[in-house]
Amino acid sequence: MSKRSIGNEGETAAANHLGSKGYLIRSRNFTCRGGEIDIVAEKDGCIVFVEVKTRKNDRYGAAAEYVDRKKAAHVRRAAAEYPIHSGCDMRFDIVEVYYEERDGMFLVKEINHIEDAF
Repeated sequence: MSKRSIGNEGETAAANHLGSKGYLIRSRNFTCRGGEIDIVAEKDGCIVFVEVKTRKNDRYGAAAEYVDRKKAAHVRRAAAEYPIHSGCDMRFDIVEVYYEERDGMFLVKEINHIEDAF
């Protein structure tokens, strides 16, 4: 599997996970001059901007650790351009997706949703 398809599989798994927790997925891969947001979701009147990190394991650190200040700044800049109603609550989450490949298939081993991550 290519890096791009692994990223897409991870984002799909994250979106499905959030949906199972009652989140409404408003957008995927929102892109603007400021950056990109993997998933924009909504729950209980709160707009949630989600960065998804997909990894095989945590041997070199937790997936969330790969969201550094620079990446968080890109997500925040993109969020500032996302059209939302004034007065909406907002937060920034990370979803870690750990997977394995078996017979060319992407299999999710674990998903961690970290609310208000940055």
